[in-house]
Amino acid sequence: MDKDTRFALLVIGLPFLGLVYCLLIVGVMMTSSIAQDNPVTTGIIFGVIPLATAMYFWISASAKAYKKKK
Repeated sequence: MDKDTRFALLVIGLPFLGLVYCLLIVGVMMTSSIAQDNPVTTGIIFGVIPLATAMYFWISASAKAYKKKK
């Protein structure tokens, strides 16, 4: 897979994954009584998941680049 294909998948796939994630959040909030009773906690959990994922990818890419420099 070349750079252009990977970039195209990123540009098309990332917004689609965000839409699916938002639909998942709405579905959980509509069906789960626990999520409806604790909306702040549910929001924090659903907010931390993408943040933690992005941090993992950022740190692992930075570590890979740092290791490559040495």
